[in-house]
Amino acid sequence: MSAKLSKSFYTRSDVTLIARELLGKVLCTDIDGTLTSGIIVETEAYSEIEKASHAYGGKRTARTEVFYNEGGLSYVYLCYGIHHLFNVITNRAHIADAVLIRAIEPLDGIDEMLMRRGMDKIAHRIAAGPGSVSKALGIDKNHNGLNLAEKEIWIEDRGIKYKKSQIIASPRVGVDYAGEDALLPWRYRVKDSPWVGK
Repeated sequence: MSAKLSKSFYTRSDVTLIARELLGKVLCTDIDGTLTSGIIVETEAYSEIEKASHAYGGKRTARTEVFYNEGGLSYVYLCYGIHHLFNVITNRAHIADAVLIRAIEPLDGIDEMLMRRGMDKIAHRIAAGPGSVSKALGIDKNHNGLNLAEKEIWIEDRGIKYKKSQIIASPRVGVDYAGEDALLPWRYRVKDSPWVGK
């Protein structure tokens, strides 16, 4: 039994709680009539109150404007001019919080994922790392600002749960520029999952 996550899941105020609770949920895309999906096994939380966030200190630009919407939208941006990174906007309107999806365990549409990734057989790297997640699921900048209750990108609860003891919290990846905020243990991943980023 599966159900799309409700708006109320995303609009809660604790972005780190949402980042942890997204582990085990299933990220789905239906692009050009092809369903692909995977179990979320790694996330990172970001908040406007810390320096690693694109919206730190209430910064508003064309890129960050989507942050200031009510939770439940997608935030997709291009990193290093190469990788599209998929984030989930959380919290109430005008509070800029988001969760980056860093890795998934493939479920539906694996053949399509292999084709998108240019791979001939399944391997753990297929969707380990946020750029790989987006490529495998067909997500690009055209999917920025989408309502996650609609038909193109959504997240489902399929009843997969991880205990607290199965979740590792550690500092986020590639945010050294954030000074002391780089040390926040806001990266969450499923212990012993071979699908998480290295």
